[in-house]
Amino acid sequence: MVVSRDKAPTAQETFMQMAQAAGLRSRLLVTLGLLILVRLGIFLPVPGVERAAFAENIKNSPLIGFLDFFSGGGIRTLGIFALGILPYINASIILQLMTAAIPALEDLQKNEGEAGRRKISQITRYVALGWAVVQSIGISLWIMNSGTAVSPGPIFIAETTLALSAGSMFVMWVSELITERGIGNGPSLLIFLNIVAVLPRSLSQTIEYAQTGGRETVGRAIILLAVFLVMIVGIVFVQEGTRRIPIISARRQVGRRLYREAKSYLPLRLNQGGVMPIIFASAVLILPYSLANFTRNEQLIKIAQYLSPKGSVPFLYEAFYLTLILFFSYFYASLIVNPVDMAQNLKKMGASIPGIRPGKATSEYVERVLNRLTFLGAIFLGLVAIVPTLVESATRIPTFQGLGATSLLILVGVAIDTAKQIQTYVISQRYEGMVKQ
Repeated sequence: MVVSRDKAPTAQETFMQMAQAAGLRSRLLVTLGLLILVRLGIFLPVPGVERAAFAENIKNSPLIGFLDFFSGGGIRTLGIFALGILPYINASIILQLMTAAIPALEDLQKNEGEAGRRKISQITRYVALGWAVVQSIGISLWIMNSGTAVSPGPIFIAETTLALSAGSMFVMWVSELITERGIGNGPSLLIFLNIVAVLPRSLSQTIEYAQTGGRETVGRAIILLAVFLVMIVGIVFVQEGTRRIPIISARRQVGRRLYREAKSYLPLRLNQGGVMPIIFASAVLILPYSLANFTRNEQLIKIAQYLSPKGSVPFLYEAFYLTLILFFSYFYASLIVNPVDMAQNLKKMGASIPGIRPGKATSEYVERVLNRLTFLGAIFLGLVAIVPTLVESATRIPTFQGLGATSLLILVGVAIDTAKQIQTYVISQRYEGMVKQ
């Protein structure tokens, strides 16, 4: 097959490389095998729980529906992988906030190179273990208080905590293994898998609900699905949107050769953080509920009820959600792009932005553009998070409870990122073939 090295790989070339290239094929098989393994672990039950009574007890809880989507049905079935990757995500949030606040951690991340990043990763694992233990104890106390434990007591708490914490640590290890030896980002792919696993049940319930509700219900279901499709199209456009800042490289002479000015551009994404701000915001929304289950504190229980999608205070959940998305969008953009470092690197390379002086003026210009882009991206994320939820409330179709646009954005974002990584491997295989020829 003849290909051009200047063109992006076609679908035909991508599938051929996936089938023929040993390196890419092995990565895909490792990824699929590990995802299947994690999925099977959800159906291994935690001992000592009355399944039927527990499922009936959580049937109409909106927060449990939200958690159930991110655990792939693990909360409903109460499998040993019920916590999934959520403790690791919470630990990542805590460490990133601490890195921005504690100079020693910031020095590890910025100046210690790969060794510093490995040390931060190790600290994140320890925090994830601690958080998994806290959540596991909270879940075991919640099961006991709901009256669905076969033999409540300290032994039941110890067994449940051990099973759920060990399952969460295994899932964390699998996610890191996928990132290292598979395709895509491990934690994101695991969340993607959990959401996809619950979608068939929600679709079948929606169809059944439409069939039993008459013409009016069918119309509402069509409107809800149409909104979801429109949001998917919008997500793709925004995820791929970039602002290209032109860059001119100065003329330079190497020996007797004179290199002319080279024109290029600096791409700044409209949504720098991708799916991470909305994942972090969703994880933070779960914190009050987890702490309330653990402590059984009346104040925390009231806060958790207020911050639920159907809380007693109208639009409080939506306002808090928007604020968190805005905060994490700016926070994550500051971690990914450093305008000062970017200006220094451009100056070292002898490149500059037309009409902008090198140095401080360049960093201020990049920071100004980045802030505007981040604000637009955060507003879009907020709309994506809120609009389908409002439409769902207006149509009064509860079968997609918990899905919302959070899951929708994660699905589209992870699919785009994984497809890009596969294309990167295909392009590398293409160049390896050209070298061998």
